[in-house]
Amino acid sequence: MASRPRTSGLRRTFAALGAVALLGGLAACGSDDEPEAGERGSAISAERCAENEAAGPVTYMSSYYWQASASILEVIAADKLGYFNDLCLDVELQAGTDTIQAAKLVASGKVSVAAISQQDVITNNANGIKVTGVSSYSNAGAEVLITNDDVTELKQLKGTKLGHKGWVPLSLTAMLAENGIDAAKDVEQIKVGYDPTVLTRGQVDSLTGFLSNDVRQLEAAGEKVTVFKPADFGVADSLGGLAVNPEFAEKHPTAVQDFLRAAFKAFQYCAEDAHVDECIELQGEQAGAESDPAHEKGVWTTESKLAAENPLPGKFGSVDLDNVVKMAAQVGTFAGLEVTAEEAKSYFDPSFGDAVVDDSGAVVWPAP
Repeated sequence: MASRPRTSGLRRTFAALGAVALLGGLAACGSDDEPEAGERGSAISAERCAENEAAGPVTYMSSYYWQASASILEVIAADKLGYFNDLCLDVELQAGTDTIQAAKLVASGKVSVAAISQQDVITNNANGIKVTGVSSYSNAGAEVLITNDDVTELKQLKGTKLGHKGWVPLSLTAMLAENGIDAAKDVEQIKVGYDPTVLTRGQVDSLTGFLSNDVRQLEAAGEKVTVFKPADFGVADSLGGLAVNPEFAEKHPTAVQDFLRAAFKAFQYCAEDAHVDECIELQGEQAGAESDPAHEKGVWTTESKLAAENPLPGKFGSVDLDNVVKMAAQVGTFAGLEVTAEEAKSYFDPSFGDAVVDDSGAVVWPAP
């Protein structure tokens, strides 16, 4: 993949109410004859470089084409900024269309790592499709329920029409249940298209959607809406999950760690206001002519802000196993898949991501 050399300096990490600047020693420094950033192996020891090269091609698959979402945009940026090359990783990027396809390809070994949410890691494993979740950016997700602004409480939706794009996401079903509404009985579910104005035109009374997409479109059109977020009601969710092939991770742990190292570094870089336009330009190069820079910028800034305002209780990019246990209980209640707490936790391994982030939240760079 084409790469662009970049030097590193201040990198942003996240705190409870927003992104805060961290002083990170994220670039190697030394004598004049040391390799510069962007050169093969410039941020890794020779021994570790050899281990990563022995892993061969690391195939990444996105969850939805090249949309500028968390778990997609930062991987594109890590490739084009040369971070993977710095760590002796040969990464091949493939566009996916959904996490079902991606999970099957990861489980089969045809894909090494893919953008797969924590919930999908649980449900796929429960159905015999073995993948290992290794990262996320928040316990707050981007899926929301949208209503007109005259709705102030979810209990007002009982007996109304709920629009969805094929199904009601489990996190929204759980949120409704927390407010006394059985999504299967208390609302009329209607499959609608991808035009969110079905809500404001009165065809439905509520609409499933994404904070980074449907909500932005409606607000940009001047519509006043109410947005109900599962995390605000104690519902387990996640943002920007990555999952790997278990056998690949066992055989090549440094490659998995350093893939995350590069992706996390790119996430923090692209989350800085000064670099957003640059990263959206990189996304556009990957996506091609169909990409809409203004739309993609809105997607990325919304999701990176969501991660900043709802940080994980542990390290940046980690997996909160307590959240996983809550999510497994939701899967049992609302999807009918019985998964014990211990089983759910076994589907994840936070150690790969935790190994590349220090206690302050800064990405450890260069690699050992």
